[in-house]
Amino acid sequence: MSEAPVADPAALLAEPAALLDPYSLFGRLRESAPVYRSAFLDSWVVAGYDDCAAVLRDTESFASDWRRIGETVPEPLLSIQSLDPPEHTAIRHFMVDAVRGLDLGELRERIAGQVRPRAERLRAAGEFDCVSDLTAPLALDTITAVLGVPPIDAAWFLPVSQTIVDGMDAGIWPETAEPAVQARAELAEYTGRWLDDPPADGLVGHVAAKLSGSGIARPVLLNTLRAVLHAGFESAGRLLGNALVVLLDAPDTLERFARADPSLAVEELVRYVTPVQADGRACVRETRVGGQVIAPGEPVTLLLAAANRDPAKFTEPDELDFARHPNPHLGFGRGAHSCLGQSLATLQARIVLGLLATEFPGIRLAGEPVYHRNLTLRGVARLKVHLG
Repeated sequence: MSEAPVADPAALLAEPAALLDPYSLFGRLRESAPVYRSAFLDSWVVAGYDDCAAVLRDTESFASDWRRIGETVPEPLLSIQSLDPPEHTAIRHFMVDAVRGLDLGELRERIAGQVRPRAERLRAAGEFDCVSDLTAPLALDTITAVLGVPPIDAAWFLPVSQTIVDGMDAGIWPETAEPAVQARAELAEYTGRWLDDPPADGLVGHVAAKLSGSGIARPVLLNTLRAVLHAGFESAGRLLGNALVVLLDAPDTLERFARADPSLAVEELVRYVTPVQADGRACVRETRVGGQVIAPGEPVTLLLAAANRDPAKFTEPDELDFARHPNPHLGFGRGAHSCLGQSLATLQARIVLGLLATEFPGIRLAGEPVYHRNLTLRGVARLKVHLG
């Protein structure tokens, strides 16, 4: 006897099975309901590549800034991530200039200098948790180096960061919303102290030197520094953890990665594991998406991870093809709100994963991965590994 169809397939996203493997559900959504109104999420859900890309590019019809549809947005949420053009344009250009001023050669050496000794110590220790002992510390060190700030107390930062990530799924678990707003405010207050005694180098040094006359409101700037710290840590760290799960899942995958062009291989991993699995927009004016009419004021949930497995865009999308080119994935978004630090995240992944693949080929899984209860930003909470 066949199973009865689920009235609202998005409701399955909160089930434990979907947290372990969301891609099967994404595939069914793309085939059966690529654009539909979900009562469970109280949102339109978009699962196809072309439709997701179109919404991401259309900032006139779809807003990241929910004030454009009359919503009240708490001040801690106003940042480069949530503002729309023209407000967004000024802070975006300001931060892009700062990123361009980074010394990538120095950053590359710092990342490599962190990976080798840490991996050697872990190899001597035997089995370890790849997240807490390797990928999370590396991601935190990298983003503090990018910002040019002193080391951050991980015991304080990690719970605050996780609280913010949990709040991204407030549409499913409403109790996570208010703690996330408070955590963002706490983190913005922390990052604001950097401007009281700014470093000479890094993003914060650039921001402090150029702030006068920029016309950018101080709360927006502080929230943006918070967003850079948080996104730079979480997105990059979860990319590393998710990538290691698939690289170590089959005996030959890590070897194939080591032989591949590192730039193409990492872009393929971003497409395949897509840490930022979903993004949200608010419809500003009546727009047709995938044959459906979306009215002003309605929310839209874009399943980026589903779009990145769309067979209409990618040949054999459920296969890892380390030579895939072109690879126009949506793992870093698209349009005005594309990820500011995507080049830094891929640089870190190339160095960390490349060193592990070539200098520690005996690395292997020592247990099943345990995932965070997060849908928007998917990531491994624990991953037992042995370096061999």
